[in-house]
Amino acid sequence: MTTVTRSWAMAIPARRALTRRHLGIGLRLSLLGLSAFVVLFPFLWVLAASLKPPVELNRPSLWGFTPTMANWVEVWLGSPFSRYFLNSIVVGVLTVGISLLVGAPAAYAFSRFRTGGTWLRFLILAAQMLPPALFIIPFFLMAYYTGLLDTVWAVTAAHLTFIAPLVTWFLIGFFEDVPRDLEEQAMVDGCTRWQAFLRVVLPAARPGLGAAGLFAFIMSWNEMFYALMLAGGHSKTLPVAIAGYWTFRGVELGKMSVAILSAALPVLVASFFVQRFLIRGLGGGAIKG
Repeated sequence: MTTVTRSWAMAIPARRALTRRHLGIGLRLSLLGLSAFVVLFPFLWVLAASLKPPVELNRPSLWGFTPTMANWVEVWLGSPFSRYFLNSIVVGVLTVGISLLVGAPAAYAFSRFRTGGTWLRFLILAAQMLPPALFIIPFFLMAYYTGLLDTVWAVTAAHLTFIAPLVTWFLIGFFEDVPRDLEEQAMVDGCTRWQAFLRVVLPAARPGLGAAGLFAFIMSWNEMFYALMLAGGHSKTLPVAIAGYWTFRGVELGKMSVAILSAALPVLVASFFVQRFLIRGLGGGAIKG
């Protein structure tokens, strides 16, 4: 009896610890499920609105209706929405490419040579301290007299004024984290400063370039003010097109929901691929470069 009693007494703490462990796991899973629901619920609501017929749009329900693709067909095939979608992609890609092309060497100069001192680092962000309305009249006049009004080039040029400085500022920290020994060793092996930058520093900073590129693309993709003022019917971008579904007759909620989901999808896909790239780059960027 004594042996059985001791075994039972030793088993009680182990069972309690196992119970606490299960409760902890259950609590974490519950919190994760609640967080996922909070994040995904707006997307599910918009998806349901995009699949509802017009007579069902005023009913606040995620189910209990007959799904229809009429809104998707009308937006993508019955309107120039695909052109606006392509315009946003072109503007975003141009903005990212030019921002990285200009911002990476500038950030490298700030990081390695302290060009201009600390005050110049903050001066490149001066455009962020002023309201966009202050620049729209000069931009409009320049686009008008150069024949670039109602083109993606005018919108891209306006985006570069506030995105390129942010990309430069963003990349300074990544270049400072790249060991100087890597490029010094490359120069000892015969590389010039520019070759060391291209062959060693840039590959080592790939995670930063990917993050900065995604950051720039999202900012350009979501920008509306300059696109509204500088773009017309041919060069209209997605934010302006989405706002166009708010008409004098009311909000075309079904079509707007389709446009919102269509605008959100490229950013989600780009984030997924850049996330994988960042993990690869952090693991072997400095070694493989």
